[in-house]
Amino acid sequence: MAKAKSNTLKLNFDTSWSYAPAPENKSAATIKKQYDLFINGDWVKPSGNKYFDTINPANEEKLSEVADANMADVDAAVKAARNAYEKIWKKMPAKERGKYIFRIARMIQEKARELAIIESLDGGKPIRESRDFDVPTAANHFFYYAGWADKLDYAFPNRLSEPLGVAGQIIPWNFPLLMAAWKIAPAIATGNTVVLKPAETTSLTALKLAEIIQESGLPEGVVNIVTGAGATGAAIVNHPDINKIAFTGSTEVGKIIQRAIAGTNKKATLELGGKAANIIFEDAPIDQAVEGVINGIFFNQGHVCCSGSWLYVQESVAKEVIRKLKDRIESLIVGDPLDKNTDIGAINSRQQLETIDKYLNIGKKEGAEMYQSSCSLPGKGFWCRPTLFTNVAQSNRIAQEEIFGPVLAILTFRTDDEVIEKANNSPYGLSAGVWTDKGSKIFNMTRRMRAGVVWANTFNKFDPSSPFGGYKESGFGREGGLHGLLPYLNLIN
Repeated sequence: MAKAKSNTLKLNFDTSWSYAPAPENKSAATIKKQYDLFINGDWVKPSGNKYFDTINPANEEKLSEVADANMADVDAAVKAARNAYEKIWKKMPAKERGKYIFRIARMIQEKARELAIIESLDGGKPIRESRDFDVPTAANHFFYYAGWADKLDYAFPNRLSEPLGVAGQIIPWNFPLLMAAWKIAPAIATGNTVVLKPAETTSLTALKLAEIIQESGLPEGVVNIVTGAGATGAAIVNHPDINKIAFTGSTEVGKIIQRAIAGTNKKATLELGGKAANIIFEDAPIDQAVEGVINGIFFNQGHVCCSGSWLYVQESVAKEVIRKLKDRIESLIVGDPLDKNTDIGAINSRQQLETIDKYLNIGKKEGAEMYQSSCSLPGKGFWCRPTLFTNVAQSNRIAQEEIFGPVLAILTFRTDDEVIEKANNSPYGLSAGVWTDKGSKIFNMTRRMRAGVVWANTFNKFDPSSPFGGYKESGFGREGGLHGLLPYLNLIN
């Protein structure tokens, strides 16, 4: 008898697939061919008539020309700020000041799409991060401090407060718009006026913010924005009529600023470098922790001073965590920052990419094992594959020094005391993360770790009402929250 034929249907599935491109439309943003300096409520050509190019790091194409301010331009901006402070801003009722700040916040919301596109074009970060975090959080900082403008008596009970005067503010390239909001909002809410310098590689959203400020009707000279490189920043720091310096950037430059203002009456807050320790215990929700690590270092290209670039994993779960991390970085999409599918965008500049590459070579020479995603990279622009280093020693430079790129150094530990000692064995102390299901362990860790912010079962979460700042070589002073008002005030008994 013949055997019946099987009716089983065999299907071959092709598992190699990718998302269809979902690019944001660049035409929703307007970028001028040339930007001047924003001084005394108007656009002013630089006295030296010098401009520099700002480029798109994803394709190296020129976006615009930006004015290069010299000492004379900075002096004009400081004089405009001083005049506005003495004649208008410090005399204005606090409730009226708050109205202007509220208006700026609403206008940022209204122009959110345009600001997000410009941020991604100029800085290289994925549009999802610009759209969902940077711009909304910038608006929220203005909203938050607008609310404090007429409530300073409640912020510091039984104390009278007075503004300092003119604040000189210098911000980095990793969060251009957010850092501008972080600095400007508390300064003007407390009655000060501002001269702000954005990073030379990412000036465009700060200049777009200047357009918003001009349109808001804020009195002339209250906020002045001057663009340029290190010499422009030095001119602000050394200007004799600046009362307060607020700086976010490298520890090396922070030390230069400290030396420059020593012996003066200038106040300062410095938010400097970091090497954040992210700690996973064996009782942690492993999948959640792995996703938190990915979010803490790779989704922002490692371009955050509080990035969790230093991972400690308890030995009993180290193999599992490393396996899951390798699987997860293989799924990350590296590419066009304007594509909504992109997880990792472009490195901000050629110089920063060279720094990252230098540390990759250092890590290999030190004997650590390097694992990189197998993803393809675009032919033009500045790109780095997400990278893991395992078998890292505590003394390795990749474990001790700030890389500022999508590079994760993984170490192991056995006990609570061991990991606390290791995590605190760093010149930095900006932030840290703890992953465990035991509340008692969280409180033990947060109490003993020398870091300005310690996240529990999450990472890189920010809120305008929460203070942020570091210990040791990560700087001093706090920004955000009630604490962020104090650096811009003199308190009188």
